Amino acid sequence: MYPEANLLSGGQLVVKTLEHLGCERIFSVPGESYLEVLDALYDSPINNTICRQEGGAAMMAEAWGKATNSPGICFVTRGPGATNASAGLHVAQQDSTPMILFIGQINSAIRHREGFQELDYRQVFGSMAKWVAEIDSAERVEEMVGRAWSIATSGRQGPVVLVLPEDCLAEQAKFNASKPRISPVSSASEDQLKQLTHMLDQAKQPLVIAGGSGWGASSCRQLQAFAESFNLPVAVSFRRQMLFDHLHSHYAGDVGLGINPQLAESIRQADVVVLFNARFSEVPSQNYSLLNIPYPQQQLIHIYPDSNEHGKLYAADLNIIATPKSLLSALQNYRSTHRAVRQSHVEHCHNNYLSWSELPQRQYPGSVQMPYIVNTMQALLPEDAIIANGAGNYATWIHRFWRFRQYGTQLAPTSGSMGYGLPGAIAGKLANPEKTVVCMAGDGCFQMTMQELATAVQAQANIIVILIDNGIYGTIRMHQEKRFPGRVSGTHMVNPEFAQLADAYGIFSAKVTCNEDFIVALEQALHAQSPSLIHVVIDPQTITPGQTIEEIRQASQPKQTND
Repeated sequence: MYPEANLLSGGQLVVKTLEHLGCERIFSVPGESYLEVLDALYDSPINNTICRQEGGAAMMAEAWGKATNSPGICFVTRGPGATNASAGLHVAQQDSTPMILFIGQINSAIRHREGFQELDYRQVFGSMAKWVAEIDSAERVEEMVGRAWSIATSGRQGPVVLVLPEDCLAEQAKFNASKPRISPVSSASEDQLKQLTHMLDQAKQPLVIAGGSGWGASSCRQLQAFAESFNLPVAVSFRRQMLFDHLHSHYAGDVGLGINPQLAESIRQADVVVLFNARFSEVPSQNYSLLNIPYPQQQLIHIYPDSNEHGKLYAADLNIIATPKSLLSALQNYRSTHRAVRQSHVEHCHNNYLSWSELPQRQYPGSVQMPYIVNTMQALLPEDAIIANGAGNYATWIHRFWRFRQYGTQLAPTSGSMGYGLPGAIAGKLANPEKTVVCMAGDGCFQMTMQELATAVQAQANIIVILIDNGIYGTIRMHQEKRFPGRVSGTHMVNPEFAQLADAYGIFSAKVTCNEDFIVALEQALHAQSPSLIHVVIDPQTITPGQTIEEIRQASQPKQTND
């Protein structure tokens, strides 16, 4: 694999260490600042997914981290390449996703002279990453890469930035095949487990809110079993819907943007709230209104694997430092003695969710009806299909009405980043080639990363893109109409013929202008031997499930009074 020699270049050491740590794939945009790494990849079993822009590459790496619970690896060049990648790095930071961003750097000998594309990455990314470091010699490559991997995956998972000077990559050193670092796993004490179960057993209207990263299919099943054992309603945090089967009798809904008002009221009225691996920041907390800061009115149990998050916002009655896997494994032998008293509460919460998630029966303007689109997707897509999306009002149709059944079926940024759906879907398909992967995107969201269609073609990631086109920046237009009704500014778009764009890449495409077109297009896309793009044209009046633009505008107009 490598030439037989005692010494390897710094670039070879980077790749060799990643192989040793179990890295299977990286995402990159090539740059002259890390040519030695690119050369080392020539002989490596690591797959290199070549992307079209660093923002898309970083989002793919982040989505890979979400999909696999292993650090997503991204390589970019210095300066503009690094700053382009910041969008994906920010997603990883806010979503607590393990990720390592490798950045090529100028030669160390000319540092601090404002060399070509020079940046101080500790200043640029210091507030956006768990650790930012620059390797100073080839001898330290193995140490630093291993440390980056460990930091990214421990405690509150997140992104790490590792900077690679050109001279360091050209130097030579030995590869020692060090043992991969094993991050310590925190677990609850026996006293904490007893206190936790006692508080829940005595509660009459408890609510569990699950969120964060680091879950797996087995821990989600254990959460379901624990909810059954103690008869607890379980809600999920923003864009973490896949953590609990939505048709399970104990599911209460998602705590995110556009929350079900009845679920919000259940949280306010709860006697015990369990934040399970969730931080409960601005979006899920409804602008910090559901739990008082710092002293919630409810009894609060906060379970999180990083002590830095305990007490950061909320003074909990019980803090437990533990991962979902370690805590749920420890709770398997505990049983409730008062579960019957919570039965009506559990049923009430689940029935509220079922009512809230029923597709609207109303007629919207235009020939394409979004309830029909979602209903057709539910009928034709397999239960384990992965749905990836970015940000925009179109996503409401998935977040509110799509009923997730399995872990691993959702890739979406809690940071609310536009442009995520396409790169997220590509990474999701590469991580799960046997599954159907769908990118849901609005026209504004899609155009931020649409060049990555070429990446999907080159990587043979046969995803399905369902592009909802209303010709406007819909979310901003909605807020604009609420605050400045009728004064449209900066939210209109002139779009291309998206199906023709797909044709240019040699992939299946279809344009949908009426309901009947969509079912045919989706059936064809499901059988296509290439990536697919379905261009769905909707009336811009269909801005939210509950109100059209005109209805929002009328409701926002100042009330006229007679003198």
